[in-house]
Amino acid sequence: MSNSFINRELGQTLLEASSYFPVLCVTGPRQSGKSTLVNHLFPQYRQFSLEDLDVRAAAMSDPRGLLDQTSDGMIIDEVQRVPELLSYIQGIVDKQPNRRFVLSGSSNFALLRSVTQSLAGRVGMFELLPMAFSEVRGMMADLSLDEILFNGLYPAICSKKNVARFLYPSYIKTYLERDVRDLLQVRNLMQFNTFIRLCAGRIGSLFNASDLAGEVGVDSKTITAWLSILQASYIIFLLPPYFSNTRKRLVKSPKLYFCDTGLACYLLDIESPQQLIRDKMRGPLFENFVVMEALKHRFNAGRESNLYFYRDSNKNEIDLLLLTQQKIDGYEIKFSATFHPDFTSKLVRMREFVSADIGQRAVIYDGTLENDHSEVQLHNWRNFLP
Repeated sequence: MSNSFINRELGQTLLEASSYFPVLCVTGPRQSGKSTLVNHLFPQYRQFSLEDLDVRAAAMSDPRGLLDQTSDGMIIDEVQRVPELLSYIQGIVDKQPNRRFVLSGSSNFALLRSVTQSLAGRVGMFELLPMAFSEVRGMMADLSLDEILFNGLYPAICSKKNVARFLYPSYIKTYLERDVRDLLQVRNLMQFNTFIRLCAGRIGSLFNASDLAGEVGVDSKTITAWLSILQASYIIFLLPPYFSNTRKRLVKSPKLYFCDTGLACYLLDIESPQQLIRDKMRGPLFENFVVMEALKHRFNAGRESNLYFYRDSNKNEIDLLLLTQQKIDGYEIKFSATFHPDFTSKLVRMREFVSADIGQRAVIYDGTLENDHSEVQLHNWRNFLP
């Protein structure tokens, strides 16, 4: 596999948005390819990284001097490390409408607060997750589902610059030591590490702060705060439940997923694709994979999430709902390679418990039998994912 640049679907969205916003801001997890992407899209812009101590010192001591080094475009990585720069950028783009800035950062927790306060109405906000399967489909034609779930889709893995058994231990160590301890002030890293691993064991399950609090040995408020940290730093994604009453969506328990299955496999102590085949978490990890691919498709188009799940007190459940053009599409996600009629039962009855216009209904699974003409369609995941 070549180490050359892999086109990202968000790239076209960013180029289009650059015609409308003087400032673009790209957030996402560490090592998701943010810097590589913006540097590739805007090679004519001057590039500065606030990870560089000298650049950071210059930004703090003379912010106007740093920003005035070019009258054209500028890329600033990890801008959350010197949030004061944002007020200066606001003044510049207000006075010089032709100036352009591209900002990136891996800490959504710190960056969003600063950007929304200083650059409201002037900035286009975008999120870049690890590779979408559609971006590397051709590169992964020879890999099995278990290999893809185990390896994950971080750019370093997809480009063969690293392997899962080296990347993810280093990733967690760096995340715990830099983001959690230094930036977010979590004091007990051992408890926090336990919390992350317990979250991995709950993929596809309803999040329950009280249950986790008892296992970790902290109170439920701490668990809720830690969960916010994992969300803000793009380790996990919470899928909200669907209710026709929007208020209920905000208070009911979400389902928990990880932004990358490779990282989740590491936290679950799964050490090979062969071990994954026999692991009880194989089904939840496949569900995680499909949900995240749907989310990446939205983010890469510059749209917010439209993803939900359905569950009621009568045990009716649909794995994934997508709200599209006033309709709701429903999907059941099954890791089995063999179709069973039970797979479609909830989707056939979907109109009974979802009070909205129903769009497409489909089962996404790992088998070869497909049908796109029936009331409930059947798709192999490789052929269905956007």
